[in-house]
Amino acid sequence: MLDQSQILLIITIFMALAYSYSNGLNDAANAIATVVSTRALSPRAAVILGGSMNLLGALTGTAVAKTIGKGIVDPDFMTQSAVLAAICSAVIWVVTATRFGLPVSVSHSLVAGVLGAGIASAGVSRINETVMTKVLMALAFSPILGFLGAFILMILMYWILRHRTLIGVNRVFIKLQILSAALLSYTHGKNDAQNAVGIMALGLAVYYSSDLNVEAWMQLTAGLAIGVGTALGGWRVIRTLGTKITRLEPTSGFIANMSAAAVIEAASNFGLPVSTTHTASSAIMGVGATRGVSAVSLNIIRSIFGAWLVTYPICLGMAWILTKVITNIIPS
Repeated sequence: MLDQSQILLIITIFMALAYSYSNGLNDAANAIATVVSTRALSPRAAVILGGSMNLLGALTGTAVAKTIGKGIVDPDFMTQSAVLAAICSAVIWVVTATRFGLPVSVSHSLVAGVLGAGIASAGVSRINETVMTKVLMALAFSPILGFLGAFILMILMYWILRHRTLIGVNRVFIKLQILSAALLSYTHGKNDAQNAVGIMALGLAVYYSSDLNVEAWMQLTAGLAIGVGTALGGWRVIRTLGTKITRLEPTSGFIANMSAAAVIEAASNFGLPVSTTHTASSAIMGVGATRGVSAVSLNIIRSIFGAWLVTYPICLGMAWILTKVITNIIPS
């Protein structure tokens, strides 16, 4: 017979996998929107590529998982109710945003959820301010770096290819774009899938009152879940990133993917969860901006950054409330 603690742990692990699935469903757009919009790959081939590379990325590295699991709040001061509330708030927000085709940051959602649940469970004094500051800075600066990197590289590429014919350039870059999409999918899995791994590891650490350990089965299951979500595809989000922000060509799609992938890979190696959605979106804006402000849809940008601004307060508040509610219903 399962006791309440075991039930909470099982639900937490299930919700962590649901988070990974919804992550892939929303963030499917990150890597494959550009190759679908330029017709470098068919939608079916693109989602297979994205799903498999996300899985591969999830199996490499644990730095981000450890930041989520024990960097923001010490597991000794967390409760099972708080861990469950954190992941539930992120899942609810991401699924809702996906339903309306809005590219939101699943990393923002979960970090805010962990923060809100940690405050409700342990108090503000137990939040690791140093780590939280680094995470917030990474989340804020990654879109800026994605935009600037893509803008500068696109200008440089225009100069390098100024004497080449458009047909010849497209023939080369439509193949390179596929490689860049694979790399972006890989880095996405390496960063975002680790979020769910961190929650599973945190749940087990709280349940067993032990040190936080990342195990291979966590990486595998989270990677599979995010891969399935990507394979099924968040087509509304794909349309937003691939066609509504700006017009993409194979060259600009390649530059956008490579710029975003470089930022995400660097953050992953430092153990910093970043917004892969907003980094990729900003990189697409960057390549579009090289043709002038009119080449970028300001309405779409406003809606994306509007979601960026409201994600933190919504998920933090939701996690705080859920922690209190779950604790009253099922005391940890």
